[in-house]
Amino acid sequence: MLTNSLEAAVAERAALDPPPDAVIEVRGLRKAYGDREAVRGVDLTVRRGEIFAFLGPNGAGKTTTVEVLEGLLRADGGTVRVPGEDPASAPLRWRERVGIVQQESVTEPELTVRECLELYAGFYRAPRDVDATLALCGLGDHGARRSGMLSGGEKRRLDVALALVGDPDLVFLDEPTTGFDPAARRASWEVIDGLRALGKTIFLTTHYLEEAERLADRIAVIVGGRIVAEGTPATLGARDRAAGTIGFTLPAGAALPPGVAERAQVAKGRVALRSARPMADLHALSGWALDHGLELHDIEVRRPTLEDVYLELVSTHTDDRG
Repeated sequence: MLTNSLEAAVAERAALDPPPDAVIEVRGLRKAYGDREAVRGVDLTVRRGEIFAFLGPNGAGKTTTVEVLEGLLRADGGTVRVPGEDPASAPLRWRERVGIVQQESVTEPELTVRECLELYAGFYRAPRDVDATLALCGLGDHGARRSGMLSGGEKRRLDVALALVGDPDLVFLDEPTTGFDPAARRASWEVIDGLRALGKTIFLTTHYLEEAERLADRIAVIVGGRIVAEGTPATLGARDRAAGTIGFTLPAGAALPPGVAERAQVAKGRVALRSARPMADLHALSGWALDHGLELHDIEVRRPTLEDVYLELVSTHTDDRG
């Protein structure tokens, strides 16, 4: 009995202790506004050097959680360490380790891009080189331009540059590509990839599922103030084990074979077959097609997308406020 109690205590302690490479460690985070509890016991771990995407619908507690991590709000309960400090009471030197790119920001419009970076660099004891920071953020040719004359995408790049000029270990990116056209969004992804190459830890919030899938090492989804799923883009919500869909156009006059017809949906000649064992079903379909001299030219197997999984998680947990 004593041995079992000791093992349980050790296991509990291990669950509380952050891994050695943890940059963000959150346990039981709670935050309320009056009678409304916006965050209800959130646990998060973000490891050094990874891009961590934090997803959730509006009103889910995402912004509140991030503002606690950034030190802009004080938690009502739980423990928060970012990196190694409680953000609500962290010393000034902590700010040099953390860069923040907020969803909306205002730079000095009359200063040039270079002057903006030089101004911000002066706030730090050991800033990054201004030219290197301009180049990293794709602003190497824009140093002499006034920041007020930049396009929306260029201003966002300047926001990132200003967050990086202090050479932080951890960078919060809040909706960094909102309003971008597809080309500008992909260019920004290259900048974020550049941060990964520098060994920075990135905490990313975004409403673009393609962006999260492209960039993130791990993803957490918050709904109703709770984390409802966490994993890699491939495994989130058991995506890697979810049933697939086999689709193809049914040849004219053909009837689906027994065992398939009962499970398939046919709309405007297009077959959609949900399958937990796609290889077996493909084998059965190919045998049926060969036996009847049929060609299934457009047959395809589709696994659930990250968007499919995300929307299912949100739909399932939206009303779970118990």
